[in-house]
Amino acid sequence: MNLQKPPRYLLASILCSCGGLLFGMDTGIIGPVTVMNHFVAQFGNQSATVHGLIVSSILIPAAISSFFAGYLADRLGRPTGISIGALIFGIGAALEAAAVHLAMFVVGRCIEGIGEGLYLGTLVRPGALTTGPQLLITLGLVTGFFTCYGTSRIDSSFSWRTPFIILACFSAVFSVAAYLWLTPSPRWLTLHGRKSEAAETWDLLGVGSNTHQAELGRQHAEARPQEKPTKHGFFDLFSRDVRTHTALAVFLMGMQQLSGIDGVLYYAPLLFEQAGLASPEASFFACGVSAIVIFAVTIPALIWADKWGRRHSIVYGGLGLSITVFLIGALHASQTVHSSTGASRWVVIVSIYISAVIYSLSWAVGFKIYAAEIQPQRTRASATSLAHGSNWTTNFLVALTTPILLSTSSFGAYFLFGGCALLTAFICAVLMPETKGRSLDEIEEAFKWKVLGKQNLAKVFPLLR
Repeated sequence: MNLQKPPRYLLASILCSCGGLLFGMDTGIIGPVTVMNHFVAQFGNQSATVHGLIVSSILIPAAISSFFAGYLADRLGRPTGISIGALIFGIGAALEAAAVHLAMFVVGRCIEGIGEGLYLGTLVRPGALTTGPQLLITLGLVTGFFTCYGTSRIDSSFSWRTPFIILACFSAVFSVAAYLWLTPSPRWLTLHGRKSEAAETWDLLGVGSNTHQAELGRQHAEARPQEKPTKHGFFDLFSRDVRTHTALAVFLMGMQQLSGIDGVLYYAPLLFEQAGLASPEASFFACGVSAIVIFAVTIPALIWADKWGRRHSIVYGGLGLSITVFLIGALHASQTVHSSTGASRWVVIVSIYISAVIYSLSWAVGFKIYAAEIQPQRTRASATSLAHGSNWTTNFLVALTTPILLSTSSFGAYFLFGGCALLTAFICAVLMPETKGRSLDEIEEAFKWKVLGKQNLAKVFPLLR
């Protein structure tokens, strides 16, 4: 029996997806680490505002650097961009592991954020392969939460330093592997006048001849005859024919974070503590279980990403998120969660799990695919980088304000995030055309005002048909 070797493009996609592991692991680490006894003993017991700043300090540098990820990929190629970003990320994690005072720890997080924005912005792909990094992000969450669950028993500062040491090592390995084993895309080589290398790369990646010829035909169709290739600048994102695409991608990627998902992931120990799990070990274990659940449901999302409609997935997901998050907020507002005889605490805990499942099946995958695939080729890299910048910025706001909201009100954050999810679902029902199975020309037609305004507005009330 002869086992066929997997094509090189599939192995390259898997390796690229491993970048999501670093992001997920950091997200899973930072929440538990900042409430560990030895971390508090080292840096002091911080206020809710300072706690939010510590956690969120990675995100503004990531937002800024993500704006340049597309430019870096266009100039140096995606493999080099990924490698540079991962290396910078690893340096930041190493500084966090070695921190002797809080300022050094925060500087490490800022450096980590620069690398994170660069390599994650460079990893973006249209289509189902977008879910590869998402699957590895969820695996990173599992790794991060359970690493902290294990190291929390170490009776020294290595209880919180060890997770960052492991993260720095993973980053270095990924950086080297990306530089050595990833190849520049044939499309990038062609755009840079290296057509012979592009042809060789098609064969190296193991892409079938039909796909190769189809891509060549698409490139010839997009090219203007007897003209030199046009250079496109950043402000082309706002030209008349693409600005609607750009605006919708930026809006969606921003509202993805305003659903509060990273508030849940960053501060899961606090959420479970408020729900009645008083011991750190119990809350850490509950965090790990939530990460396993998220990882498990991301697998079918990966398999069926191209079978589910984008629009229905996002609208249904927004409605489901708003219902479960409103339920959590209502139970906290009723002040029955901490009742020793009531079942409200368990309803809250289960609802946290359910909201994470809904997000993982719908918004986590659908938004990233949609934001990339609605862009024309000439602005795709820059537009998706801008959209990810919006994602990082709103992520910063969520990470900064969540502990402040939780310290002043046990339910305010839930009503805020639930309202944002409901608003997004409504706007998507009105303005978001379906892209599943459509070509770029068909997507362009769907964005014309006649379709966008009149037809979708007429579908608001029977939107679930």
